[in-house]
Amino acid sequence: LNDNLALALAARTLRIEAPIPGKSVVGIEVPNLAVGLVSLRDVVETAIFRASPSKLTVALGRDVAGAPIVLELGAMPHLLVAGQTGSGKSVNISSILCSLLLNATPDDVRLLIGDLKRVDFTAFGDVPHLIAPVMTDADKILNALFWVVGEMDRRYRLFARTSSRNIGQYNEKHTGSDRIPYVIFVIDELADLMLQAPIQVEKQITRVAQLARATGIHLVLGTQRPSVDVITGLIKANIPARIAFATASAVDSRTIIDMTGAEKLLGRGDMLVLRPDLAKPIRAQGVYVSDNEIQLISRHWTLQGGTAYDRHPKVLEGPDRLTRRESDGEDIDDERYEEAVEIIRHEGKASVSMLQRKMTIGFARAGRLIDIMERNGVVGPDRGPGKFREVYGSARPGEE
Repeated sequence: LNDNLALALAARTLRIEAPIPGKSVVGIEVPNLAVGLVSLRDVVETAIFRASPSKLTVALGRDVAGAPIVLELGAMPHLLVAGQTGSGKSVNISSILCSLLLNATPDDVRLLIGDLKRVDFTAFGDVPHLIAPVMTDADKILNALFWVVGEMDRRYRLFARTSSRNIGQYNEKHTGSDRIPYVIFVIDELADLMLQAPIQVEKQITRVAQLARATGIHLVLGTQRPSVDVITGLIKANIPARIAFATASAVDSRTIIDMTGAEKLLGRGDMLVLRPDLAKPIRAQGVYVSDNEIQLISRHWTLQGGTAYDRHPKVLEGPDRLTRRESDGEDIDDERYEEAVEIIRHEGKASVSMLQRKMTIGFARAGRLIDIMERNGVVGPDRGPGKFREVYGSARPGEE
């Protein structure tokens, strides 16, 4: 039937949707001969994008009826983007990053970017939202994955102390620098990372995908090789939000969205968007963001304050140190730990926000230093929002 209809309509390809959700009709999608360009501005200036209260709202494109498609990453809560070379996958991820930069300050959202192609995301290298420089080495990206898992666990400990169920409730109880930002970890290309350490990568991605939503940590994974050894069953089961660009075969399409259809897409931004709240994917034309637009957005933020990497030593450390148990009280591996101890002893009180101000470091690093001090008996436990911790007399239990 597909071939007969395509012949009658003189169409290169067509897609039959039977039935159209919510209607008692069958839909036949025939691509236009001239592909329309959907710019980032076309979507971010729409009422639906502007009305979204979330800092994680991203502009994806327009559907076949011309309606804007907007996603809230916090509700997804992770995203898998896949398609063959030249299909528009990397441009789509760039548009997601640009949407976040247009919507959020570094206090709201922090970014980690793994770019194994080495050239796709270099324009974002100077934005102050970055926790660490854009990573182009597989080992560094793997180490950052371990750091993300550790940061997730640390945030859950913070939530437990303040009786908060998620990042939203925690931030409602805190103000200023005591609030914690969302973290978006973008990895492109996932296939190259899986070649390096498939078991570790799958394990860490699966753990983050299962548990990190409440902590405000979200993954955006991209690959141009949508095979079952890259998009494994565990990864796919825990990332229900997926975008399929043009694929080489129906098998690849099934690997991404569990159904055929992506092999008939036209490329150049033509995509199928599968959301967790929908049984079937929506066909859409993705947002196109030019290199010039990316540079303008990045330059704006660079002029606002330039890079402000947390320079947290554990972001890029090896997994052997990241996985080491820290309950022995000997894990003082931050080169500024002693400086932090001197500061809180001099002040006679301790808090994460105070260390941030005194040492000019990010929230993640300051929180980590306070956690180490608590385990080593330097400071007392958290006493609740707005209250300083008690400072004890020795750097380690038993020392004078």
